[in-house]
Amino acid sequence: MRSDVVKKGIEKAPSRSLLRATGLNDKELSKPFIGIANSWNDIIPGHLHLNELVEEVRKGIIEAGGRPFTFGVPGICDGIAMGHSGMRYSLASRETISDCVELMIQAHCLDGFVGVTNCDKITPGMLMAAGRMNVPSIILTGGPMEAGVSASGSRLDLQSVFEALGSYAAGKTDEKAVRDIERCACPGEGACAGLFTANSMACVTEALGLSLEGCGTSMANSKKKRALARKTGKAIVKLVKKDIKPRDLVTKASFLNAIKVDMAIGGSTNTALHIPAIAKEFDVDIDLEIFDKISREVPHITSIRPSGPYVMSDFEKAGGVPAIMNRLKDKLSDEGTVNGKTVHQIAEKAKVRNEEVIRPLDRPFHKEGGIAVLYGNLAPNGSVVKQAAVSEKMMRFTGKARVFDSEDGAMVAIKGKKVVPGDVVVIRYEGPMGGPGMPEMLSPTSLIAGMGLSDSVALITDGRFSGATRGPCIGHISPEAFVKGPISAVRNGDKIRIDIPNRKIELLIPQKELRDRLENVKVVDKHPSGMLLKYRKLVSQSSEGAICR
Repeated sequence: MRSDVVKKGIEKAPSRSLLRATGLNDKELSKPFIGIANSWNDIIPGHLHLNELVEEVRKGIIEAGGRPFTFGVPGICDGIAMGHSGMRYSLASRETISDCVELMIQAHCLDGFVGVTNCDKITPGMLMAAGRMNVPSIILTGGPMEAGVSASGSRLDLQSVFEALGSYAAGKTDEKAVRDIERCACPGEGACAGLFTANSMACVTEALGLSLEGCGTSMANSKKKRALARKTGKAIVKLVKKDIKPRDLVTKASFLNAIKVDMAIGGSTNTALHIPAIAKEFDVDIDLEIFDKISREVPHITSIRPSGPYVMSDFEKAGGVPAIMNRLKDKLSDEGTVNGKTVHQIAEKAKVRNEEVIRPLDRPFHKEGGIAVLYGNLAPNGSVVKQAAVSEKMMRFTGKARVFDSEDGAMVAIKGKKVVPGDVVVIRYEGPMGGPGMPEMLSPTSLIAGMGLSDSVALITDGRFSGATRGPCIGHISPEAFVKGPISAVRNGDKIRIDIPNRKIELLIPQKELRDRLENVKVVDKHPSGMLLKYRKLVSQSSEGAICR
């Protein structure tokens, strides 16, 4: 065992002495040492119950003959961090989380690793660590929140609150109505009830084969989730005893499977950042062109908020990720998983329990997958849009640029009703380096939606969007403004053409004029300090997954 290096032989008496101080006896010293990375805290709703799940994991490990050791990792709630300087720390935390896991597992020579996680950047951070360390690993995602219910009986989630602010800004509703929605939208523990980034990544993790069957959609407050936690503890000891490592299971074909599932469910655009970054840690190359190629081949067959009317509990009742894999079986490679079953074995056994929530391939919600990648003179290295959440009317749009060098400036203009139908809101200097941290922008996109402008106003940015964003919102414009990407040359009044079906995003000025403008760009520097300055020095462009080099 890896852990023998800290517990076997007379020369290891000092480390054994310290381990005995934690309560270990001779019998326990002979067992596999399993690390549990616990991202519990009591500020993220999605993580409130993780200590309970960790206890079940610990019980499973002990029952299977292992010895668990629990340690903490940080977690950020993107919803609470949204709309202010705190959001600059969210994406950067992904790298910190992966580093924290590596530090603890490698320094103590633990034999295996369970990541207990839920929300947006914590899950990809733990997956990155699994690929990098390549010790036996399983990820247990904490599960979705139940949808809220309004006084009138309609279902609500965090997106409802943000869009209510847009209605309020437009004078369509009053403060009492906003507060009523606020009180009902998030009823308890779990990741936000729609297919936003946390739940998208939970589904991706299951599709990759690194969490147990059914884990991705099992609800946070369910007995099923607790049973899965116990089974996860048992499964990790089995993986350790058989010496089955993440790279033994997860191949390039596994990543292609995960992207296919992601396209079929209409996951968050953030998956286009996280999957390439995770793949890099597995020594697998995944780029944006692969996302777009798969999007053209795999239809969108379940329509969960923000793309449609359903919430995660509907998806779970309909069969979850295994049911999606059943639909996609002929398109999926038969790779291994931590279940001890192959992808095809899981897909064949799965059943679709609601033909409307999870539609057959010949009757999809959309003929193409949830995400599209657009290129053009405005985004030579690519940009990303959640096309499943764009109305047919806005799939092609030409508008006039309204340019802002920060999210704050755009928010003031949108609230002040200075953004009007026919505008393309351009928010720049919010990329990985320019932000720094590539902040999500659910606030301006939700204001636009709540004000009733989703079918007449587009928004483009070198930053990124929440998984809850809907409408013609194109993010990850690469290269970003801070490195003098073409978005830095856009001026107020310029015409911008967006053509999602043909994957184009273009600034409608002569190429020579664009070159001349770029030569004279004065870069806006927000002068970060602390870890954000360090992050700026290390981070790559969004088209590469915003990895730290």
